[in-house]
Amino acid sequence: MTESNKDRDLTLRIAQEPAADELLARSPLAALVGMLLDQQVPMEWAFSGPYTLAVRMGGDDLDADEIAAYDPEAFVELFTTKPALHRYPGSMAKRVQQLCQYLVAEYDGDASAVWSDVSTGAELRKRLNALPGFGTQKAQIFLALLGKQFGVRPTGWREAAGPYGEAGSHRSVADITGPESLAEVRAYKQQAKQAARVAKRAADK
Repeated sequence: MTESNKDRDLTLRIAQEPAADELLARSPLAALVGMLLDQQVPMEWAFSGPYTLAVRMGGDDLDADEIAAYDPEAFVELFTTKPALHRYPGSMAKRVQQLCQYLVAEYDGDASAVWSDVSTGAELRKRLNALPGFGTQKAQIFLALLGKQFGVRPTGWREAAGPYGEAGSHRSVADITGPESLAEVRAYKQQAKQAARVAKRAADK
C-alpha cells in the first residue's frame, strides 16, 4: 500500500469535493494521479478522479502494485464507466497504469518515495520529469503543489518550480485553496490562452 500522509494534518480544497480532497491530502499516489489527469479537463474533475477510481476499485485508497498488475482492458472499463473519469478515458487509463508500473519498478510502489529523500528542488524536478506522463510543465506544477500545500520544500524548490513556485501567484492547481482561488487560477489560464492565440495570429501574419 502506498505510504500516506496520515501523520500530517492537511486540508486541501482542490477537487472542491470533501471526500476527494481528503484522499488527495492523505495519499501521495492519489495526488500524483490527479496531477496526471489534469489536462484538457477542468481541474476539479481531474483531481476528483483518484477518489472515483478508488471507489470503483472497491477501496478507500489507490495502490500502485494493484493498478500496475490490473488487467489493462478491465482497467480501461473503470475509466470509461459513466460518468467517465476523463475526457479521454481510454488513453488516461493507460497512462495511469504506466505511471504505477514505473513507481513499482523504480520506487517499490511507494509514490511518496519520489520526493521523501530529495535534498534539492532540481533533483525533485528531475525525478518528477522522469515519471510517465509528466512533462516539464506538469513536473513544475506538481513540485509547486508539493511545496506550497504538502510542505515538501527541498532547497531551491521555488526556483525549480519556475513561475509556478512564486509566492502569491495564481497560475496553477498548486495555488488552489478554495473556490475563490480556483476562480482566480481559471481566469489566469484563460488570459494565458488568449495571449497565446493573439501571439499565434501575429506570428502567422
